[in-house]
Amino acid sequence: MNKLKIKIQEIIFEADTPMGKLFDIALLVMILLSVTVVMLESVESYRNQWSWLFEILEWIFTFLFSLEYLLRIFSVKNPFKYIFSFYGIIDLLSLIPSYIGIGIGTNNISSIKSIRTIRLIRIFRILKLIRYVKEAAALKKAFIASKQRIVVFLFVVFSIVVLMGSIIYMLEDPKDGFTSIPRSIYWAIVTLTTVGYGDIAPQTPLGQFFASIIMILGYSIIAVPTGMISVELSKTSLNTQYCSACSFDNHEDDAIFCKKCGEELNPLVG
Repeated sequence: MNKLKIKIQEIIFEADTPMGKLFDIALLVMILLSVTVVMLESVESYRNQWSWLFEILEWIFTFLFSLEYLLRIFSVKNPFKYIFSFYGIIDLLSLIPSYIGIGIGTNNISSIKSIRTIRLIRIFRILKLIRYVKEAAALKKAFIASKQRIVVFLFVVFSIVVLMGSIIYMLEDPKDGFTSIPRSIYWAIVTLTTVGYGDIAPQTPLGQFFASIIMILGYSIIAVPTGMISVELSKTSLNTQYCSACSFDNHEDDAIFCKKCGEELNPLVG
């Protein structure tokens, strides 16, 4: 039984083995098909014509995802750590709507609306894709590693838009749309991000000069967080080894034991 649990854990949580890759590909296809069914079901003409097919497909996907969820709980040493982890909650959210739909029933219009609203939560299955894209994990680690610099960067951007918004408020006439400092800050944010809705715009030469400065700043500021994250990405490993004891997955490529709890990572190897 112990060897079976380890083997299942290796297939489900690891992506470096042939069976693990096959499992990931199969689950990716199921997730994409399931989300496609949810989106098509929201189209009234398709729902009226193919509701029976959508219902059958949804229960097939629900059964398969339920089986996957139970196998994950079975294969880890600390089930509650997985259940209350980010991915565990996402997995549960993707299952709950189908089962709740049974209990609500379809006796009246409000119940039907409730079912449709709850069943839309199934779209959370798209978040399950994150687990199977190693680059997504690497991006998450890069964001975490550069979070302090990003916070400082956002504080600088916030200071710039508050300053520029206040200046433009003093320079422009309220009849041109700059009726308050918050409204002017909104304009500064739209201009700095180069979105440029055009709902309000400075009319005075001095105001247009400051607007030009903000536009130029916008182009230079966009590149800053990209550079910070790129540096951290270059340092990030794409290792997929998963600890069945503590669910920690940030290990070095040549790691044998979990650096967090000391559990052996691949007990069946060798």
